[in-house]
Order: sequence, then C-alpha cells, then structure tokens
Amino acid sequence: MTTYRPSARAWALLAWTEAKLVTRDTAGLVIPLVLPMLIMVMYGLGADGAGTERFRGVPAFDAHVVPMTLVMVVALIGMVNMPAVLAAYRRSGVLRRLEVTPARPVMILVAQVVAALAQVLVGVVLALLVARLAFGMSMPRDPLIAIGVFCLVTAAMYALGMLVAAIAPTPNAAVAIGLVLFFATMALGGGFGPRENLPDGLATLGEYLPYGAGVEALSATWMGVAPDLWHLAALAGAAVLAGAAAAKAFCWD
Repeated sequence: MTTYRPSARAWALLAWTEAKLVTRDTAGLVIPLVLPMLIMVMYGLGADGAGTERFRGVPAFDAHVVPMTLVMVVALIGMVNMPAVLAAYRRSGVLRRLEVTPARPVMILVAQVVAALAQVLVGVVLALLVARLAFGMSMPRDPLIAIGVFCLVTAAMYALGMLVAAIAPTPNAAVAIGLVLFFATMALGGGFGPRENLPDGLATLGEYLPYGAGVEALSATWMGVAPDLWHLAALAGAAVLAGAAAAKAFCWD
C-alpha cells in the first residue's frame, strides 16, 4: 500500500495557518514584539545608560544589555509560549485527531516552531531598530558569528521548550514549568544582576546553562572576540540532549 506523504505546499499551508492563529492572540504578541523594545528603552534611558562603562571599547548597553535582551526573548518564546500551545493542542485532542488523517502530528510541531521563529525574528528586528535609532547601538563586530550564535541559542531554548511540552500534562502546567525553568536559568545566568554576586558554584553553573552561555557568547560577538568554545558546547549540548529527551518523552494524546 502506498503511503501518503504531505506535500511541501501542505507543510507551508499549515505553518501559515499556525502563524495566523498566533497573530489573533494579541496578548501573546506582547512578549515577542513589545517586551524587547520596552527593555531596550528602559535600559537606554537609565541613569547609567550606554555611555559610562565600556567592555573592550564597546558600551555596556551594546556589550551586555542587547545580548541579554535577545536571549531573554528567545527563552520566553521557546520555553513558555510554544510549550503552552503544544500542550493545549494535546489536551484538546488536536494531535490525536491528526493521527487518522494524511497529515501527521509532527507537522504541528514543525509549524509551531516556524511560527515561533517568525515571532522571534520580528521582535528581535524591532528591538535592534529601537536600540540603533534611539540609542546609537553598534552592530556586532562579527555579524556572521553573531547570527550563528543566535541560531545556536534558539536551538537550545526551543529544545528545552519541546521538553517542557513533552512532560507537561496541561497547558497551565506547561506555562508553570516553563516559567520556573526560564526564571531559574535567567537568575543563574546574570539576568537579575551580575553573576559574580552569586556563590562561586552557582555562578559557574549559571555561566554554562543555556541562558548564561547564550549571553556570554553573544556578548563576545559584539565585542569582536571569539566566543568561548565551552559556551558554544554548552548550548549545543543543551540542544541535543533536551531535543533527544523531548523526542523520547513526547506523547501525542
């Protein structure tokens, strides 16, 4: 018997449908579109703004605030927004019903990833435009490496999000688990203050968790230095391990 394989047009149509559903959730767009710009404005207008402290000749705003904001947005969408949607689809039986159609449940996963990536890209572009036009942000000294690091950060955060979606029994549980994971990695990664203020063991751990490793690697590209290989390895390891665990644990109903 011939097995039906959905065409590229079917994949694209499903991704487009998911993207339209996302745009109808006005509240859900606050995080990827408004929050990055708000953070840029808040730090840019701060009393100790971009021009005081410098790292390798790069203002603190460029070297730390901008990378931290980019990682924060990717982490929120990857670990909180996307798992909640997938958990809701599983809870409502959408994935189970797809099993008896020519489509496959995995198409929903791919479509959700594409829709989430679109949100990330729009939010990042808007935030960078605000930082550039309003506060004179410089672009990364190694733009191609910065793009590569950003892709690696995205892969790690989305893999963790898939793992959250795999183990969360309900949408509310997905949000709760995702927020706990997000704030824990953010706190250890320096999102609430310098990592040096933490005990040595926690500071070291936070540096190599996806949030801290992502901020450090992106900061390096803004300052024109090569990202630490251990930070890149930590991001790649998180993407591979969390992705493999999610694939093994994920259930469709």
